[in-house]
Amino acid sequence: MNAPKFRSIFTPASKQERTNNFENYWLFTQHHNGELLEEDKDLVKKRNKFNSFKDNPIQLRVPLANPDAFYRNYVDMQDDPKTLDHMTLMLTGMYKFARHEWVGIKGAWDAVPNMDNSHSIEDKISRVHLAEEFCHVRLFDEMLRTCGLDKVEWVPLSPIKEKIYEQFPKFPDFLLDTPAFVTELMGVTYYRHLNRLIDELFVNEPEVRMRLKELLDEITIDEVAHVGQRRNFIGPVGIRVSKWLVKPFYTMFFNDIPEVGILFDVKQMINDGESFDFNQLPDYIIEKSWIPSYCKV
Repeated sequence: MNAPKFRSIFTPASKQERTNNFENYWLFTQHHNGELLEEDKDLVKKRNKFNSFKDNPIQLRVPLANPDAFYRNYVDMQDDPKTLDHMTLMLTGMYKFARHEWVGIKGAWDAVPNMDNSHSIEDKISRVHLAEEFCHVRLFDEMLRTCGLDKVEWVPLSPIKEKIYEQFPKFPDFLLDTPAFVTELMGVTYYRHLNRLIDELFVNEPEVRMRLKELLDEITIDEVAHVGQRRNFIGPVGIRVSKWLVKPFYTMFFNDIPEVGILFDVKQMINDGESFDFNQLPDYIIEKSWIPSYCKV
């Protein structure tokens, strides 16, 4: 059995270690993303990669049996979710997960300094991070289009939820950092389970299966780096609080997406979050992403 290469994401780190890792992450993210396109909420390398997918579209050989079921339920669940097939549930659930991300970054984009007014490495990292998240929404949209769903609209949440997401980035750092980290960890957990579900549901559509996994990998590589980056904001007390927050945060968030409880074992997802280390990830994701030095053996 191979010795583990990585420590728990909840491994304590000194302030100096975290300072050094911010500098290292900033170098990584510039190389990984290319120039920030502020007006377009985009990044040069991300745009080029996305265009390569758009220029070489792949579609289902056998169209979805009931696309109307998706359109009827993707914004708000109208039917009993237990009556829907797993393909429809995967797609409606994926939209709902991505919509939460989209709503969150909309509010944050206007709340944090733009690049011209970002004077610290942390501020610059945060600005690029948000641009990456906008790229993720485009990739999710392309995943839906690959399944023949080209009439999707990205609509706001309820006014109360919109207001919560709008105010969240304005919280002081000591309140913001731990939930922001747990949210990124939840994303990686969800994407890993979604990746396996794609393998199961698209066994008869190998080209689409491959394309969906390629699109999801682009998101996951960033999200893995975001887990390390967001963890880097947190001191020794905060990281203990973060581990405690995994269960209530995962439970609350996934309860809001009924598809998740039908498709996945939420208890296992919580366990995955609480025990997360980078050894759980495939090598090709690790090679393209970023991991804090204090999480390496």
